[in-house]
Amino acid sequence: MMINTVLYDMDGLLLDTEPLWGESMLGIAEKHNIPITRERFKETRGLRIYEVTDYWSMKYPWTGSTSLEVAEEILDDIIDRSKKRGRVLPGVVKSLQLLKENNFKIGLASSSPKRMIEDLITHFGIKQYFDIITSADAVEMGKPHPAVFLHCAESLKSNPLECVVLEDSLNGMIAGLAARMKVIVVPDEVHFDDPRFTLADAKLKSLEDLDMNLIKSIS
Repeated sequence: MMINTVLYDMDGLLLDTEPLWGESMLGIAEKHNIPITRERFKETRGLRIYEVTDYWSMKYPWTGSTSLEVAEEILDDIIDRSKKRGRVLPGVVKSLQLLKENNFKIGLASSSPKRMIEDLITHFGIKQYFDIITSADAVEMGKPHPAVFLHCAESLKSNPLECVVLEDSLNGMIAGLAARMKVIVVPDEVHFDDPRFTLADAKLKSLEDLDMNLIKSIS
C-alpha cells in the first residue's frame, strides 16, 4: 500500500517542550508538598498527566487540592513555560509544507491533553497544517498503546497500512509499530544511538532530512 497519511507526535518532535514537563511537575509538586524527585519520574514514565497525578495521590497522598486540580495546575504551568521558552524544532515547518504540497493527509496524535495541544500549535503558528488533532484524552490508553494513532487514522479515513508515524520517543515508536504503521524516528541527541530505535523503518537526526524519497522508500 502507498503511504498517503503522516501522523506527527508533538512534544519533542514538533516542539522542544519535553524538558519543560519535568520543571512543571517538580515545581507544582513542591508547592503541594508532594515528595516528587526527578528519580521518581521513572515510576510514571509513559503515563498521561492525569494518570501521573492519580498515581501520586495513591503513593504520596497530600492534603488540599485534588489530583485533578494538581494536573490542571501542571498543565497551566507547562503551557506558560512552553510559550515563553519553547520553539518549533528544525525542519518541522519545511516537512509540513512538503507533505501539504504532495497532498498527504496530516494528523497530530499526542499523549498531551487536547487543550495543551490546541493552545501551543496555535501559539506557534502551525495549527493550519493539520487535518485532524487527536489527543490521548480521546482514547482509553496512552502510548505505548496504539489507540491514539489508530483513532487519528480512523478520523482521517486512512487505513493504518497507509500511514507513517513521526516520533521522537521509544513509547511512540512502539505505539506506531503496534498500530501496523510505518515509523520514522527523530530521537534527541542523548538517545539517538539507543539500539532499540533500530526497530523503526527509518531514523533521522532532524525533520530537515525528511523528503519524498524516504517516504516512498518505506512504502
